[in-house]
Amino acid sequence: MERYNLIVVGAGPAGLSAAIEAAKLGMSVMVFDENHKPGGQLFKQIHKFFGSKEHKAKIRGYNIGSQLLKEAGDAGVQVKLNATVTGIFDNKEVTVKHDDEIHHYKADSVIIATGAAENMVPFEGWTLPGVIGAGAAQTMMNLHGIKPGKKILMLGSGNVGLVVSFQLLQAGCQVAALVDAAPRIGGYGVHAAKVARTGVPFYLGYTIKKVEGTEKVEGVTIGKVDEHFKIIPGTEIHFDVDTVCVAVGLSPMSQLLKMTGCKMEDNPKRGGQVPLVDEYGETSVPCLFAAGDVSGIEEASSAMIKGRMAGLRAAYKLGFTEESQMAETEETYAKDLDSLRQGMFAPANRGKLIEKTDEGIPVSKCLLTKGYVADDEIERYPGVTRQRGIHPVIECTQNIPCNPCQDACKKNCIKIGSCITALPVVAKENCGCTGCGMCVASCSGQAIFLVNEDFEPGFTSITLPYEFLPLPEKGTVGKALSRSGQILCDAEVVSVKSAGAFDHTNLLTMKVPSEYTMTARFWKYKEC
Repeated sequence: MERYNLIVVGAGPAGLSAAIEAAKLGMSVMVFDENHKPGGQLFKQIHKFFGSKEHKAKIRGYNIGSQLLKEAGDAGVQVKLNATVTGIFDNKEVTVKHDDEIHHYKADSVIIATGAAENMVPFEGWTLPGVIGAGAAQTMMNLHGIKPGKKILMLGSGNVGLVVSFQLLQAGCQVAALVDAAPRIGGYGVHAAKVARTGVPFYLGYTIKKVEGTEKVEGVTIGKVDEHFKIIPGTEIHFDVDTVCVAVGLSPMSQLLKMTGCKMEDNPKRGGQVPLVDEYGETSVPCLFAAGDVSGIEEASSAMIKGRMAGLRAAYKLGFTEESQMAETEETYAKDLDSLRQGMFAPANRGKLIEKTDEGIPVSKCLLTKGYVADDEIERYPGVTRQRGIHPVIECTQNIPCNPCQDACKKNCIKIGSCITALPVVAKENCGCTGCGMCVASCSGQAIFLVNEDFEPGFTSITLPYEFLPLPEKGTVGKALSRSGQILCDAEVVSVKSAGAFDHTNLLTMKVPSEYTMTARFWKYKEC
């Protein structure tokens, strides 16, 4: 029987982070994962992360995955793939199925980082081929290069539903609609806004009544729901689609933890059945830890920090680090984690309607119900200014943990301050902007635009983030779209800039008549 100081179950962001932290302190670490590739969900995540540079902000998920794998290898972490942990027994004995056999391993400590599974909701036709989880669609697109379908309806407006909807568009799919039974959008407003401005309609307060088809999805009918979430007769709307994606939340995969006999609780705010843990992730069973989504659904950035805290505490309990060193490092991690848990989307605010920002600015009702900020609302936010010359316009309207734009601007045009959930502020007069575009490229929510109202007499240039192929050539005339995705006018492409520092976010500059300075926010080909 092989023995290790630490066994980690799950090679996702939390598990790898825990393994790295422990191995760097001298522990022998083995990580088991049932998949054929380590990294968990990270390699499906082609979008840029939120947070600060300490949280790997503005780095795409798959790049973070590569960084963690390299860090784990350098630290001496062993990873065994295609290995399914089938049981955890007394004295930290772990049984694992690999190579068509059951093997036994022994550890001094165990960290469970098995993540979460997608939820599904039953409706008529939900078992038809073509009804898939949003995570499955992400796997098909981003890992295997396969389009999930041609025309797709998305159910769910949390961050997963919003992010995957945008990635479906990037893959060349048509998103017919984004539907949610809730009365307001559940994910970040910036995610919703970048979907809305492509022209995807939002149906809040609606749910699926029936998926049509005999052997596969051929269409779907939705209906408006009442206060009991029952469909109101006469409100049905039909869509011709070939795929339905479901993004209605995640549930912790806590089966192994239940097997250990540690204390559990049913906590809807944490996602369902989760272990009772202390601030370091330790369960009621000594030296048994839970890290990441298995202990409560959060963003991947939080999962990585919780993993490192669990790995550090496991090392301390087994004598691999001094108390003073542990306490200092834990304090840093605790502060990082606390900063990610602030703002409108803090765990304590789940399910609450937040009507004002931390700065006292009314939250856009249009954003919450339609996915975009209305024209008569947008200029109330401190990142949205009008001034001579080129300058950034930041349409970030909610308190979310993110500040890469502040770090990106070397001219100090953009201020957020020490609280990373504060709304960005743009200097109002002669801000000194050079038009470098780094703020546009660094924004994880694609919410920053460079505006030059003095571009040409009667015309404004607008530089926006663009992550679609094929890239248009200079001089191409397309259509400028509003925040709601409505066609405003013809728009000529002035330039398309791509650079390594932009990390695959191209900067498309278009020329529009001056009356559309504060409304034109997307460009598309005329034939689309």
